Amino acid sequence: MSTKIYRDAWGIPHLRADSASELAFAQGRNVALDRAWQIEVERHRSQGTTAAFLGRSSVGWDVFARRARLDDTARRCFGSLDEDTASWITRYVDGVNAGLDEGARRGPQFAAAGLAPGHWHPWTPLGIWLSTHILFAGFPTKLWREEVARALGDEAIELFATDGNGTSGSNGWLVTGERTAGGAPLIAGDPHRFIEDPGIYQQIRLACPEFDVVGLAVPGVPGIAHFGHTGSVAWAITNAMADYQDLYRERLRRRGADVEALGPDGWRPASAHRETVDVAGGDPVEVEVIETARGPVVIGGPDEEEAISLRVPPRVSGDLGFGALPALLRARTVSDVDRAFDHWSEPVNVVQAADTAGGLLHRVAGEVPLRHPDNRLRVVPAWEAAHTWRGRSEPLPRERVEGVAVMANQRGLAAPLGVEFAPPHRAERIRDLLEESHTWTAKSMATVHTDTRLASAKPLLELIATLGGLSTDAAALRDQLLRWDLRMDADSVDATAYAEVRSAVVRRIAEHPELEELAARVESAPYPELFWPWLALVPRVAFALEGLLTTAALPCLNRADVVRAALEEVAGTVRTPTPWGERHRLAPWQALPDAEPDAEPEVWPGLSGDHDCVLSTSSVPGITDHSMRGPAARYVWDLGCRDDSLWVVPFGASGIPGDAHHRDQLPLWLRGELAPVVTDWNRLTEESHDV
Repeated sequence: MSTKIYRDAWGIPHLRADSASELAFAQGRNVALDRAWQIEVERHRSQGTTAAFLGRSSVGWDVFARRARLDDTARRCFGSLDEDTASWITRYVDGVNAGLDEGARRGPQFAAAGLAPGHWHPWTPLGIWLSTHILFAGFPTKLWREEVARALGDEAIELFATDGNGTSGSNGWLVTGERTAGGAPLIAGDPHRFIEDPGIYQQIRLACPEFDVVGLAVPGVPGIAHFGHTGSVAWAITNAMADYQDLYRERLRRRGADVEALGPDGWRPASAHRETVDVAGGDPVEVEVIETARGPVVIGGPDEEEAISLRVPPRVSGDLGFGALPALLRARTVSDVDRAFDHWSEPVNVVQAADTAGGLLHRVAGEVPLRHPDNRLRVVPAWEAAHTWRGRSEPLPRERVEGVAVMANQRGLAAPLGVEFAPPHRAERIRDLLEESHTWTAKSMATVHTDTRLASAKPLLELIATLGGLSTDAAALRDQLLRWDLRMDADSVDATAYAEVRSAVVRRIAEHPELEELAARVESAPYPELFWPWLALVPRVAFALEGLLTTAALPCLNRADVVRAALEEVAGTVRTPTPWGERHRLAPWQALPDAEPDAEPEVWPGLSGDHDCVLSTSSVPGITDHSMRGPAARYVWDLGCRDDSLWVVPFGASGIPGDAHHRDQLPLWLRGELAPVVTDWNRLTEESHDV
């Protein structure tokens, strides 16, 4: 049998080969054909070379990627791999290089950007993984906490905890056979990420004599890391919200042509060299790349007032955890999955798994360093020995599964490893819904995926209920909100009214004199533009609103007065009943949105949901109702019969504009429906050419 490519009705690739090596080549070639533009953008992001074809707007990222030494770290981690894993990744890269030219001819973005496809190195997939996840754990939040402490005092450093942040998330749940109609476990969920077009996840099947796996792959990375089903075992992950990246305040000085850094043992040489970032339509930008014993300097330098270095586990250990990827493909049992995730590095995840023999798994996987508690909270001084790393946290937490297991980034299983977690609302709602039935099926899980109840609205509504002496219009608005069913449905005008009042409250709190010094500090903070989303006051207030409305801190902030003024403000505007979906619209990220040959719709589709709903389609109250984050995929893995499993992505299997499968799953995704997982080769269509 030569290597074959099959497609189902949704254009999802099913790859079949004689060996794992040939299958890796086929996977690389396939992603180059289906997603050439996407993976080439990601390659350039990992190298810090996107501004050369995307222009000035990409300079900030490129400078960071160079200073953080992402490509060099990828090369270092590849060099530490065992021979078999390195060979497997190299075959994948060989496949990418074999398909890129043809893939680029299919993608109009290449001509629009004036970009020719480049050459992939064996370590490029590791660089893509690093660049995709380097900001995932939100280390810039430590810059924010530093400014909060300086403006409001150390006791306020966690005042704006959401319990959580606005940059990551996922829902994941495991239901044991006692609660399913078929008597076998179900694993379901949806990873929440920035919605990208093409999507961050590629539905795929990888089959050879050693294994046969369906799952969600990350384009540009071999194997199936996060979500997979081998037939006898299935697994899925959610973000554990662990803290494993540190920022150090560095003292740097020049000694002639050299740079030195002050550490616990005094002044020591730091590596330093210069690189140039090319910029389309602009002058090149020179970057000084400095690395101390803590890590690469990502903010400031020896000629500036402040310098801050970033320390991350893969840079320290030389291990990105890619040894887990081929092991997951070969997994047959929960024990196999468990052992594979023992080699996981980052991001730190909560893993759920089940097998056909009754095995169950609920654990944390990843590398979390042991260090001083302050390291997790803020920028710490590099010259104090107390802040050095002292190995890694082991063993990582795990729990026994009884009935159901739920992880939605809440404080729970991974609590000892983090600082801020998501509010408990999503996890509690999922558990409540699951406990309503003992006959769950893969199809019925859609009722959980699409639930829109917003429990986090209660503190604001409780304050609204106490208000008297309102104008006639404000009193009517108050009564409307108190009758609302708390559901952020796309057709709900009450949801829109709530969102308008919430945004007005957020803006008024952000403008309050109590936060004036903090506002001034973050506006003038000398941090690169790349980190500004973590430092903007209005989003910080928005995501922490529930806590800010109930905390005893900020004693000069009269919450009732703020809410009253917001209610009067909204009631005093000319308002027409507007369904939430007309305001809450999908806003996906595209590297080159104007490259589409056929014009995009002027307005993207409207969405149900909100940040703290199970259907977590996040906007930024006070800034925009458009949703940039949401379910980057949905899945249900059925351990009774793999062909009863279901999945969907926001757009489609193809990254090629105009292709029949570029956007064909969007209607399903919008309705909360899922496509069937088809594994019968006789129900698939074989492509006319071999690999």
